[in-house]
Amino acid sequence: MRLEANIFTLPSIFFIGAALVYGFLSDWSEWVGITCIMLTFGMFIMVGIYFKMLEKRHGIRPEDREDGEIAELSGEQGFYAPWSWWPLVLAAGAALAFLALAVGWWILAPAVIVGVIGLAGWVMEFSLGRHAH
Repeated sequence: MRLEANIFTLPSIFFIGAALVYGFLSDWSEWVGITCIMLTFGMFIMVGIYFKMLEKRHGIRPEDREDGEIAELSGEQGFYAPWSWWPLVLAAGAALAFLALAVGWWILAPAVIVGVIGLAGWVMEFSLGRHAH
């Protein structure tokens, strides 16, 4: 996972530098561009940190080594989720939130409620009920 982590960590360093150069060249008066570049930095660094955490948790994989064999990857690969309806509920909450931008802010209240219910259901799906483990 070191390669994957570096693929996302190295561009994040570029975006920090790009934000500083952009701010310097615009005399720190154009905040939208600086904010967008910093948000891009944040997205890259979050994924890079996630891959670093996976590297610590799983160790060196066979595909990370030069002498790794395909046969070393046989067997159980982990837990994969069965079908779930919770992403549909979460998507409905997101659709209502985007609808609130066009129609009216009052739609944001039910959107938040539906979104929180969908997110909680999706996160707790394997802790409660039929698929608990």
